[in-house]
Amino acid sequence: MDLTLRTETFQQDDPSWLGSAHGTDAPRSITLDTTKFTANTHYPNGYFPSGLALGIVTATGKFGPYDDAASDGRQTLVGFLLTTRRAPHTTGAPIVAAMLDHGKVVASRLPIAVDANGKADVAGRIQFL
Repeated sequence: MDLTLRTETFQQDDPSWLGSAHGTDAPRSITLDTTKFTANTHYPNGYFPSGLALGIVTATGKFGPYDDAASDGRQTLVGFLLTTRRAPHTTGAPIVAAMLDHGKVVASRLPIAVDANGKADVAGRIQFL
């Protein structure tokens, strides 16, 4: 039995990037490859924010941050993190999450902007407002 005293913090989710409820009732279950994320950029306060643009690492099938300059599969935008997730305490530990892969997104409210190539990747599935 572990009786170690621990302090726990929580993060308020900000769903203002969602343009509608469409697609939120059927998110895709995914696993985040946390080794692909940068602490100060993608989770500066210890949480991956909802609305984070994601790409799939083709070698593993896990998801990382969308990056148009990547060459591991993440150069193709496939969706957005639907809910805020806590970063792992153990470096590289995978995280199960939900991804919005169709619906409406308010581009100006995303935690990290998506470029024109990323928007083109999801054309027909995600509408940017």
